[in-house]
Amino acid sequence: MPRQLALNTHISGKFNIELENLRNSVLTMGGEVELQLVETLKAIRLNHAGLAEKVILNDLKVNAMEMQIDEECLRIIAKRHPTASDLRLVMTVSKAITDIERMGDEVERIARLVTKNKLPSSEIIKSSMLQIGENVVQMMRGTFDALARQDENAALDVYQQDNVIDADYKKLLTFTAKEMQKNTEDMQDWLELLWSLRSLERIGDRCKNICEYVVYLARGKDMRHSPLENMQTKLDQLI
Repeated sequence: MPRQLALNTHISGKFNIELENLRNSVLTMGGEVELQLVETLKAIRLNHAGLAEKVILNDLKVNAMEMQIDEECLRIIAKRHPTASDLRLVMTVSKAITDIERMGDEVERIARLVTKNKLPSSEIIKSSMLQIGENVVQMMRGTFDALARQDENAALDVYQQDNVIDADYKKLLTFTAKEMQKNTEDMQDWLELLWSLRSLERIGDRCKNICEYVVYLARGKDMRHSPLENMQTKLDQLI
């Protein structure tokens, strides 16, 4: 089923359409970046440089989407002067597209690992990288679903998934560091791999940011910079 964001009903039918188009745009942009990551993982699995190159080129489309949506947010604020939940929706979209665009940049960096033929020779590193990537894809999907439904509880559940990603990332870094010590000749290749692994971890962090925006959208409460346990406590107090 297509993702949908709940909207208020306004006297102006045109305003309703504008808000609906805005919400559809941010979800479409998120879906585009999600697909890019799926395709990048496929390119890694198959060592398919051509597929990775398509991902890199497609990042231009994501950049254009960010600019278009940002302009629409500004237009709505200037023309409609939204208040309350409508204003929170516009502000949430404005913030979310920045994180989504940054996700696209991280995916592009990972894809370049394939186009440069810099994939790790170690099957353990490669399989672990793919596993982390699959977990990140699931986190992205959960994030955009929570955004579509304005579901703060779902957002908190997704938020916690980053702990697993972080733990796996740290384990893989430790293993990779040991492999680097065994083979110090290709240090530049190792560094590019480390940056790509970091990009996967950073996508999870961007998902966390959007989950915080979902809470803001649903409850009008800014949860940024709050520890996870405090976020749940604050939500309980708002019920």
